[in-house]
Amino acid sequence: METVTAPVLTKPWFVYLVRAANGALYCGISDDPVKRFAKHQTGKGARFFASSPAVALVYIERWPDKGEALRQERLIKKLRKSAKECLVQSQAVEP
Repeated sequence: METVTAPVLTKPWFVYLVRAANGALYCGISDDPVKRFAKHQTGKGARFFASSPAVALVYIERWPDKGEALRQERLIKKLRKSAKECLVQSQAVEP
């Protein structure tokens, strides 16, 4: 008799971009990007925001697990700012 095992459900992870008050974009990963953004707004979570506060969560990408999110984060961090701005625009909601 063949044993059937249920697939292991992993919690999704997200790659996100946050815009700082000075216009810079910060890239990070989290299993809850909205909660993480709130932490950035309080000045905690990343030294990046010590000089310019977090003002907007501008981009979110969903990944099936932490490893894939980390790989994507590394790729995004290597992009020029103009390419990151294109990612932000790709998710922009038209009024």
